Amino acid sequence: MPEPHVDPLRIEPTKDRERLEIEWKDGVISEYVPRYLRLLCPCAGCVDEMSGVRTLVPKSVQISIYPTAIHYIGQYALQFIWSDGHSTGLYTFEYLREIWDADSGSL
Repeated sequence: MPEPHVDPLRIEPTKDRERLEIEWKDGVISEYVPRYLRLLCPCAGCVDEMSGVRTLVPKSVQISIYPTAIHYIGQYALQFIWSDGHSTGLYTFEYLREIWDADSGSL
């Protein structure tokens, strides 16, 4: 069973439909801006597998990018189909929580 901090209760758009909101079982609610998530794509096309260096050029990602679809991958990750056609990144719940915690100074 996953730890509560990486186990989502609810995943949905924010009320204004501008961000993705995840409510975690530990009570934390995270909000993610689509472009920010796209820039943090963990796939091998966006990050060098050997060095871990991010290869995605931020200027290549439009400010207005958005997910056209979001798929659950088992009970551990989300796959975003982005408006730029990119779809290979799997965002584990652990990774999504890590992103949130790092940005909110909780790590």
